[in-house]
Amino acid sequence: MTIEQEIAKRRTFGIISHPDAGKTTLTEKLLLFGGAIQQAGAVKSSKIDMHARSDWMDIEKQRGISVATSVMAFEYEGIKINLLDTPGHQDFAEDTYRTLTAVDSVVMVVDCVKGVEIQTEKLMEVCRMRSTPVIAFINKMDREGRDPYDLLDDIEGKLDINVHPLSWPIGIGKTFKGVYSLYDKSLRLFQPSKQRLYEETVKLSDIDSPDLEKFIGEKDAAKLREDVTLINELYGDLDLDDYLSGKIAPVFFGSAVNNFGVKELLDTFLKISPNPKPRNTDLREVLPTENHFSGFIFKVHANMDPKHRNRIAFLRICSGKFVRGSNYYHTRQDKKFRISQATAFMAQDKETIDEAWPGDIIGLYDTGNFKIGDTLTDGEKGTFKGIPSFSPEIFREVVNRDAMKTKQLEKGLSQLMDEGVAQLFSYEMGARKAVGVVGQLQFEVIQYRLKNEYGASADFVPIQVYKACWISAKDPKKLSEFIDSKQRHIARDKDGKLVFMAETRAWLQMVQDNFPEINFHFTSEF
Repeated sequence: MTIEQEIAKRRTFGIISHPDAGKTTLTEKLLLFGGAIQQAGAVKSSKIDMHARSDWMDIEKQRGISVATSVMAFEYEGIKINLLDTPGHQDFAEDTYRTLTAVDSVVMVVDCVKGVEIQTEKLMEVCRMRSTPVIAFINKMDREGRDPYDLLDDIEGKLDINVHPLSWPIGIGKTFKGVYSLYDKSLRLFQPSKQRLYEETVKLSDIDSPDLEKFIGEKDAAKLREDVTLINELYGDLDLDDYLSGKIAPVFFGSAVNNFGVKELLDTFLKISPNPKPRNTDLREVLPTENHFSGFIFKVHANMDPKHRNRIAFLRICSGKFVRGSNYYHTRQDKKFRISQATAFMAQDKETIDEAWPGDIIGLYDTGNFKIGDTLTDGEKGTFKGIPSFSPEIFREVVNRDAMKTKQLEKGLSQLMDEGVAQLFSYEMGARKAVGVVGQLQFEVIQYRLKNEYGASADFVPIQVYKACWISAKDPKKLSEFIDSKQRHIARDKDGKLVFMAETRAWLQMVQDNFPEINFHFTSEF
């Protein structure tokens, strides 16, 4: 196959949502349709041993939540699908933000009972920054939820994106009978089943067909005709360009736990979603069809297999063909590396691959050479942009509880920080170290993983820090004077960049006013 043909048969997308909207359940059902798994896992029930395939860490199984992005690849209808299931919990938002840099489109899951929630709003802001195409799947229609029109208004109002229904529900909760596909003019009838792969589909010549009453009754048929007429008047035909540019979100209704509406979503997604898209480096725009290989690291995970203590860097291929055993140029380190091992993923299950193409996500075994944001090419020096670290919101000082395990603690902290789960700041004065996170739950995850993966014990003690600001100045002398005057509050991040640890919002404002020559940055990319 040519590179153009390989690109045409690939789709790379992420699934995002607020916690408990059904995102991981939807992921499982998509894998079922792709034949990647034979039985959907139980996300929450502690009585069922078989947990969701994408939630593979022990702490995920215990809590019933996703705390790390999972990468899964499978084939469906001749298309290679690269699916990234992201954490929904806001405490792990940074992992999701970075993952969204590696996808070409997004499926957003909305709970029909709760509507759009705050975490979904934050994730949508990241999609909007990159004009990422979004499809909405309104889930749990078999439960008593909100009116479909209200849900559409909720999405438009809170997420600042226009919607375009491609299916429409017939009833809701106990009266839910199925959906009418506005896209292919068919009726899909609902029957609860957690394992059935195909809902009953009835092709109709048009919405006025007398066959409609046979399947859903006169009352629901009249209501559906009224709704479809109104929707067609309001929305017209889907403008594909508006979807691809992130201006319009097609909307589907269904019940992921019952496998209902999932096939319709997947089939339509393959027809309208984008192939791998161009990406920008600091030098130029890189097209996927170029023969020159390029890609970037968007995630690093230590100990995916605790028995082997391996460390894997997740690489999104942007252009050209990846060939295992080749030497590729590492732009940050300015040298070439031979990539002798590369894997494809099904959650933590891996298989060695010899080649990969634009849009594919592959894993590179790593001994510490790769960091989030690194670029690999076959020689060009450009670096892919847009994977910054954000200033954390909660800070704790690290206290070693076992002096005999100091080396293990330092190794564990270093590797976990390289994953991007949190940020480590080492103060210039003394040996104090502080960890900054987006949400409180991350400290529990770090503590758990330090103990179970590295044998190290640590406490995280509250400290008075409001914001970590990366600092710079045009005049090196002014920067040096500032550091000398604020030495007790100066730290360095894991990459050695200078950081000012501001104790309060008011004090930070005062320092900014008193030192106008110093630039205070709230992301590491400046």
